[in-house]
Amino acid sequence: MDKKIIIKPLTTEKTTRMAEQNRFVLLVERDARKPEIAAAVEKKYGVHVLAVRTATTKGGSTYVRGTRRVVKELPRKKAIVTLKAGERIEQV
Repeated sequence: MDKKIIIKPLTTEKTTRMAEQNRFVLLVERDARKPEIAAAVEKKYGVHVLAVRTATTKGGSTYVRGTRRVVKELPRKKAIVTLKAGERIEQV
């Protein structure tokens, strides 16, 4: 496991509510597979992973309202990780 799989944890209102149910959302590399994600989370945070679900967004271009600027969003992959009861990932 030479490459960095976990980019950062995502913190939004929805992910904060999911954390109460032992589900945490992480931004991961696009080519990362579920077993690799589970192993990286267990190694980095010292927790037991029960399940991993992934979602890939395709990115694209959007116009900024009121201006002529175009903002490009890169494609990204999110991993929803379910942990064993009583364990948590401390997010910064």
